[in-house]
Amino acid sequence: MTPSHSQSTEPSTEHKPSGADKIALQTDGLTKHFGDLTAIDQTSISVNQGELLCFLGPSGCGKSTFLRTIAGLETPSSGDIYIDDEVVTDAPPYDRDCAMVFQEWALFPQKTVLENITFGLKVNGVDKSERVEKAESLLETIELQAHRDKYPSELSGGQQQRVALARSLILNPQVLLLDEPLSSLDKRLREQMQIELKRIQEKFDQTMIHVTHDQEEAFTIADRIAVINDGKVVQIGGPDEVYKDPNSLFIETFLGDTNIVTAKPFDDSAKGVEVPSLGESVRVPESHSKSDNTGISSEREISISLRPDRLKFRTESDWNTVTETFTGKVTDVIYRGKDVRYYVGTRSDTDIFIDRSERTAPDIEEGEEVTVGWDVSDALYFTPEGDRIENV
Repeated sequence: MTPSHSQSTEPSTEHKPSGADKIALQTDGLTKHFGDLTAIDQTSISVNQGELLCFLGPSGCGKSTFLRTIAGLETPSSGDIYIDDEVVTDAPPYDRDCAMVFQEWALFPQKTVLENITFGLKVNGVDKSERVEKAESLLETIELQAHRDKYPSELSGGQQQRVALARSLILNPQVLLLDEPLSSLDKRLREQMQIELKRIQEKFDQTMIHVTHDQEEAFTIADRIAVINDGKVVQIGGPDEVYKDPNSLFIETFLGDTNIVTAKPFDDSAKGVEVPSLGESVRVPESHSKSDNTGISSEREISISLRPDRLKFRTESDWNTVTETFTGKVTDVIYRGKDVRYYVGTRSDTDIFIDRSERTAPDIEEGEEVTVGWDVSDALYFTPEGDRIENV
């Protein structure tokens, strides 16, 4: 049975961007079910022309299904997909102005680099001389001119990845979809290819949607990041925005290491909150909840996120910014190459950890009694449901 979709051929106006931004792709209420499993849940996004948007989320969250549905490799259960303002929800993959680079790259082993890159143009009936001319130009851009007549087995992993990318770029798609194309590369090569991918994207002004579970990769290459969990885009924004201003406890813990402590507000919330694990009372800013606007209630525990780079030792020079403190004993000092991590024991079973650059790490040893502090505005606060409590 063919799923029913909206009959409108124009995207709903609530998803149109303001100003001169041109939308290359958008989804409107996109949903995909596999039996009782909802892989994509009523998701609406817009991607601007020339933008690199990263789908970032844990394994199994629906990000690859989202990409495959945009490409036409999966049929949505409901909702619509628009590419360049045209509805393509029921169009086959070959009738959508998009191309896809898979995790495995899927190069033809019996074809040369040049033949792999020109394959799509050949299928589309483009004259050979034109195919070769376009391929030669791309080979220069990806710096593989000297490898044009080699076979994939003769190339490194990074070179194969560039060939797969060029094979899609030569088709000049409105949207290029990338399904974790760097995941099989080793760490050093993956980092090099992240920079190369961003350089190529900017050179061609190519709209890209890049799927990854690697936070560092997303922060390196993305113009915007769409954090996906349980089939939903739970926050979308620039890398700085989603990291510094997370709207939920899930995003705060997913995007980096942090310390989470629970706290019970006093009857008079202006006095602050009691943090049993630290054995201290600490203040909180005047606050209200983004989700229900009820603020901090004395009847419910809240969660406080204390990021390890924001915590300070009393011995450090910037201690004058500290407003809240607790004391404890250092249980471990771990040298991790570029940084040092200190674990400080608290009254609970969970230690608080503090990170310092290797160059600025204080001379503190295991077993030492320390006082740790932070500025009240550096902590982030969340309701029992995981919603952000905004500082005002």
